[in-house]
Amino acid sequence: MILYRMVFGSMGANSLIRRPMFISNPRYMYLGSRVQIRDGARLEAVLHTAHRTPHLSIGNNVNIEQNVHIVCQGRIEIGSDVSITGNCAIIDTTHPYYDVMDPLKIGARILDEDTFVEIGDGTFLGFASLIMPNVRIGKRCVIGAHSVVTSDVPDYSVAIGSPARVIRRYDPSVGAWVTVN
Repeated sequence: MILYRMVFGSMGANSLIRRPMFISNPRYMYLGSRVQIRDGARLEAVLHTAHRTPHLSIGNNVNIEQNVHIVCQGRIEIGSDVSITGNCAIIDTTHPYYDVMDPLKIGARILDEDTFVEIGDGTFLGFASLIMPNVRIGKRCVIGAHSVVTSDVPDYSVAIGSPARVIRRYDPSVGAWVTVN
C-alpha cells in the first residue's frame, strides 16, 4: 500500500487495491478514503496529446468490484458512497472510425476532444453496465445491470436498458418513487 500512495496523485486512508490489476499513469488518479478496488480492475489515464491532461477522481467509501474498466482521457469524477459492481466500464474516450484509409487500427485511435463522465454520490452501477463519454449521472441513482448509459440521468432516478432510459424517479413532494412513462 505504501507503494500505491507514492504513485497515485493522492490516495486516502484505509483504501485498498487488490491484485491482479492494470493501472496506467496513476499520478493522474485521486482516490479518497476507504476506496476498495477488487481484482481484475483496469484503471487507465490516457496520455495521447501534450495539451490534454487526464483527471480521474474517486470519492470516499467507494467500492469497485471485479473486472471493472475505467478509461480516462479527459475527466472522470466518481462521487462518494458509490458502488460499481463487477464487469462495469466507465469510459470518456472515443475511437474514431471515419477515416477508413487510416493505417492505425481503430482501437489505437482516440478522438482528441474534451470529454467527461460524472457519477453522483450514492449511485449504484448494476452488473456489467457501461457508462459512455459525456454523461452525468446524478446523486443516488440506480443503473440497471447490462445498461448502456449514453445520456444524462437526473438525481434520484432508476435507469435501465440499452440505451438506458429512466423508468423511475424519487418524487420528494410525495415521498415515494414514481414510474416514468
